[in-house]
Amino acid sequence: MSIRHILLGLLAGGPSHGYDLKRRHDDRFPEARPLAYGQVYTTLQRLVRDGLAEVEGTDSDGGPERTRYRSTEAGARELAEWAGQIAPPAPFVTNEIFAKVVVSILSGGDPDAYLRAQRAAHMTRMRELTAVKTAKGADLASVLSADYALNHLDADLRWMTTTAARLTTLTAEVDSA
Repeated sequence: MSIRHILLGLLAGGPSHGYDLKRRHDDRFPEARPLAYGQVYTTLQRLVRDGLAEVEGTDSDGGPERTRYRSTEAGARELAEWAGQIAPPAPFVTNEIFAKVVVSILSGGDPDAYLRAQRAAHMTRMRELTAVKTAKGADLASVLSADYALNHLDADLRWMTTTAARLTTLTAEVDSA
């Protein structure tokens, strides 16, 4: 995910302070990793340096001084270009679960036990996400984020089931290589 472009998107709604941008990011992308304040301010400084955002002013309202940022025309153009680009499927599939299955075979471990434990962890996370999306008053962003994660976890579970059924063959191939 491009934090640079996410912040430009949040600035498209109007000028904001870094604190407000962080809070809005965390609200709009509820299942994403929360942004660190340092990441927000560093990214804002780069956006200003690159001419994609500019300082509109500062406020203090009796507290610490806060800098207010706004997107520039160049920032709006870059945001529109980025938002319109198709996200290409990954050219290489890296799968930590598969790597651990192979390493387990190579090291004399129990890949079947690993897959069962991983499946249990996935099921726990799926229950958590289902609770998020079915909670009374759940906002649509939370529901859609949970649905996205649930679909990926479901794909992982189907892959684990297929792999578990093929462990004997995989073990023979790994051991003979």
